[in-house]
Amino acid sequence: MTFALFLGAGNIIFPPQVGQGAGAEFWPAALGFLATGVGMPLAGIVAVAVIGGGLDKITSPLPKWAAAAFGVAIYLSIGPMFAIPRTGTVAFEMGMRPFINMTPQSGLALHSVLFFGVATLIALSPGKLMDVVGKWLTPLLIALLALIATFTIINPQGPLGPVSPEWAESPFMTGFQQGYLTMDALASMVFGILIVSAIKARGVTATADVTRYTLWAGAIAAICLAAVYLPLTYMGATSHALVTEAGKGELIPVYVEALFGDAGKLILALVITLACLTTAVGLLTSCGEFFNRLLPAVPYRALVVVMAIASALIANLGLAALISISIPVLVTLYPLVLVLTLLSYLRPHLHDAPRVFTWSLGLTLLVSLLDGFEASGIDTLMAISHRIEPLLPLASMNLGWLAPALMGLIIGLLTSRREQSNLDPELIRNS
Repeated sequence: MTFALFLGAGNIIFPPQVGQGAGAEFWPAALGFLATGVGMPLAGIVAVAVIGGGLDKITSPLPKWAAAAFGVAIYLSIGPMFAIPRTGTVAFEMGMRPFINMTPQSGLALHSVLFFGVATLIALSPGKLMDVVGKWLTPLLIALLALIATFTIINPQGPLGPVSPEWAESPFMTGFQQGYLTMDALASMVFGILIVSAIKARGVTATADVTRYTLWAGAIAAICLAAVYLPLTYMGATSHALVTEAGKGELIPVYVEALFGDAGKLILALVITLACLTTAVGLLTSCGEFFNRLLPAVPYRALVVVMAIASALIANLGLAALISISIPVLVTLYPLVLVLTLLSYLRPHLHDAPRVFTWSLGLTLLVSLLDGFEASGIDTLMAISHRIEPLLPLASMNLGWLAPALMGLIIGLLTSRREQSNLDPELIRNS
């Protein structure tokens, strides 16, 4: 179930594009992508296991307004603003479009209604999530992905291609930042609580046992994700004879059709639809539960339906528009999520977690906003970023936030009020 929840639209479309750009630099680019596409989601699940709760509990050391604002930003990003609509758009563009004999606009509109209708029906019964996703959809998805991966490895459609100019200087760090686009690190803390709930629903209640099973689920999902990403990245790296970089949006359909002939269209449609559907269900469930806690007067089921309708409408903007709009938001949020995850590991041993969290995340936010300005494409905002970011250590490697985060950690530790120790014995045991 955990693997299927993570494996969605971004996990399918971005690894081949990484390979297409990296070409002969396939390995460093792939490892960079794995660092953020696999390592960070696993770190988020581990944080959930250590803390013993989801995003609400992980952000509890922050001021209430900051924790609420951060939670809303995360859930809107992985919810009806970007990630959920993207599942429907990708499922249509890369899976079902060849089978719908309508204009692209009309086809996408019809597909959005059907796709989000099915996702909503499953999400309305969150207690059945493990049965529907884990027992039925995931095995079929894994079998189809294994088929594509095997044929890609034993029958590549060309040699490793040339390295694109933007990848030549630092393929690892470029792949590292491309991993942001999967949104999985943002979703890890959200899905983490679904995993914990599913484990408890099976009668496992002891804290140590819940933690252990959560870690196992995260580890298995991480291994499976890596097993998907590497062949897909290799697919892109060996695709230059079939697809130019300008047409990389058609990379996967063209490549799979070259491998399997006409049957490739059906195989790809099943893979993409299943991957996107399972993720859409998980995101609708998670977001519905979060906003139900935030707005208890609004029933969970009503929230799921409203978000599904909003997602269906936004999906009709098209894939390219959704990706371009989401990039500035993602490069702003990802450093915050990474720092928050790392602080969660330290939290059981901090005497004044609120002060440390506030300083570290506050300084990180200032720099991550500059990254968002740079990615926005707005001249005024980009000019601000260009003036300040060169002054930051490691900014050329897209790690300008690291030094401010460490500075905030040090300031928080030095100014901690030790007489008001908040060490939590249960957190220490979990860690």
